[in-house]
Amino acid sequence: MTEEKAYLCRLQDLTQQKSRGFTVPTGKGELQVLVIRHAGEIYGYLNRCPHTGVSLDWMPDQFLDQTGEFIQCSTHGAQFRIADGLCVYGPCSGDALTPVTLLIQQDEIFLQLT
Repeated sequence: MTEEKAYLCRLQDLTQQKSRGFTVPTGKGELQVLVIRHAGEIYGYLNRCPHTGVSLDWMPDQFLDQTGEFIQCSTHGAQFRIADGLCVYGPCSGDALTPVTLLIQQDEIFLQLT
């Protein structure tokens, strides 16, 4: 079985404390994901709040709170830890974002689809 993946961006396009959103076409429709570079690591989640299912970004590529330490939902202000997606503040406290598998190959970031 071949590994299916979708190209997202170059590693250098995602600077520290920054986030980006991507729409990835799949055989089952489009997948909305967000990618964050934080503390030297790359994290990826579905762009969907566990409380209401809405997109998290309040503007394109804007997923982080003012401090850059939490992912923040644009609809109701819930805050999620970047490292594990756990909601630490808001109506979905204790719930978590759905992680996605990212691959870094030759300084490029891919979303693993299989």
